[in-house]
Amino acid sequence: MQDPEIPIGLTFDDVLLVPAHSQVLPKEVDLSTQVTATITLNIPLLSAAMDTVTGSRTAICMAREGGLGIIHK
Repeated sequence: MQDPEIPIGLTFDDVLLVPAHSQVLPKEVDLSTQVTATITLNIPLLSAAMDTVTGSRTAICMAREGGLGIIHK
């Protein structure tokens, strides 16, 4: 049984999106997500803290688009 305090998390393997016509307009969609109690992102994208994945330029680009780029040590 799942703890009611912990929300359900889904991955790509848990969901199947079938292309179909929709009445929802792109400007009406809200992709924002809350990462912590004080951090909300405009888009649900966080990068890995790996030198081959996220450098300073990538982190800056992600931040400008509303995501979060995590820079490696």
